[in-house]
Amino acid sequence: MTALIDAPLSGTGPTGSKVQADHAAVPTQPYVFPSFVTHPFSKGGAARTAAVVWNRRYVRILTVTDALVVVGAVLAGTAARFGLEPAELQVGPFDTPYLVLSAVIGVAWMLALHVYRSRDTRIVGVGPDEYKRTINAAFAVTAGLAFAAVVFQLDIARGYIAFILPVGTAGLICSRWLLRQWLQQQRQRGKYLARVLVLGRPRDVRYVVHQIGSRSRAAYKVVGVSLTGKRRSWLDVDGTHLPVVSDENAVVDAVARVRADAVIVAGPTKGGSRYVQELGWKLEESATQLILTTGLTNVAGPRIHARPVEGLPLMYVELPQYTGGKHVVKRGLDILLSGAGLLVLLPVLATLAILVRRDSPGPAIFRQERVGRGGGTFEMLKFRSMVQSAEDDLESLLDRNEGNGVLFKMQQDPRVTQVGRWMRKYSLDELPQLWNVFRGHMSLVGPRPPLPREVAQYGDRVHRRLYIKPGLTGMWQINGRSELNWKDGVRLDLYYVENWSLAGDLIILWRTVKMLRRPVGAY
Repeated sequence: MTALIDAPLSGTGPTGSKVQADHAAVPTQPYVFPSFVTHPFSKGGAARTAAVVWNRRYVRILTVTDALVVVGAVLAGTAARFGLEPAELQVGPFDTPYLVLSAVIGVAWMLALHVYRSRDTRIVGVGPDEYKRTINAAFAVTAGLAFAAVVFQLDIARGYIAFILPVGTAGLICSRWLLRQWLQQQRQRGKYLARVLVLGRPRDVRYVVHQIGSRSRAAYKVVGVSLTGKRRSWLDVDGTHLPVVSDENAVVDAVARVRADAVIVAGPTKGGSRYVQELGWKLEESATQLILTTGLTNVAGPRIHARPVEGLPLMYVELPQYTGGKHVVKRGLDILLSGAGLLVLLPVLATLAILVRRDSPGPAIFRQERVGRGGGTFEMLKFRSMVQSAEDDLESLLDRNEGNGVLFKMQQDPRVTQVGRWMRKYSLDELPQLWNVFRGHMSLVGPRPPLPREVAQYGDRVHRRLYIKPGLTGMWQINGRSELNWKDGVRLDLYYVENWSLAGDLIILWRTVKMLRRPVGAY
């Protein structure tokens, strides 16, 4: 869920076709993040670019912090279960101290983190994959312990395992999140960024550069562009003049001149695959990474798998899953978390209801028909943030609509009440939707719940938003809320529908909490 979610939709795609609002396609994105591994035949120190140095340094820091967290977890688990007294585990005819088992678990855990490539430079510091692989490594250790206990008939204390693995996993995720925050701060200062050269036709290059620039978590710094076709000295992208450092025939020389760590090929090039192959060979000498963009839209990296068959490189794209076990787990989390939220927030809900009733005439709860999964309608609940006649007054305000597409937006809407204005700012008016989540009309995370009049104007592809339940929060909530235009909102919703994951949902929930502390785009 990540880093992919901050880029707005505009302009033309790499195929040259204008992107329509009802298509809501995700802009072309780099297929992989650079690993910057030195080529085995590169010329010594010349290949050690700044990106190579800081990537290796960051991986070393991750390894050390992982080791500290794992050691702390196993030692804390031993002390919490057995205290300071020495405890032993029966292994066949031998009595083995639990400290030995703790050491074995620690080594196995670090090995699992390595096997699952949780410190792969292509995924650390950006996106949810780093967290997913960390969690998968913990599950692998758990499965390994269960298998060993059965095979060797080990009577391992359940409280010991129940403490170590959850606490250690939480510690690993927290430590990586803290390191990621530090890394983002460094990147905002212009450090720890991979210097990239973007190659292709002007419209394709402009598209990819815009995509990189619109991401607050982008790991790239565009230091120049190489254009095919008509020669020019610079290329305007979002008001910035990027230097054109070469044409397609002098890319290698330009890479050395601007000290680029990677070359991104934006769209098709003159010469096709043969040109790209030869360019890769030439870049090998300086260990410069070659990155190809993909024209696949709304497809997240984990759904794309490259698999060569008899020398033929094939790209497999997994089909989206709209039913199955993941959805059952998602529903279980919805029931658990929404039920707990309703109980814990009951005093807050009651207080807000009283404030709404005192602020203006009318009921505290506003009920509105929305469209849910499969096109079925349901009654969505919100705290009333407008005057009671808001729906009747809408017609007179349509000519002052500040939005585009099918949504009505007005920053200084006269229908909003005084209490409603600050409730909207912090999304407190949405809290009654926890009841919709509990009843199954909505999910905690999902696309924005649309109005029937909006659905009536959907194009064919936009109807895919209705393949899963709408959400109390979602990618639209953490990417600008009301500041999003119609195309961006649709794009984000469609991306979520086809690529959602449980780990991504947890990240969205966490980012929603963070965003509500510093609200942006709410009115």
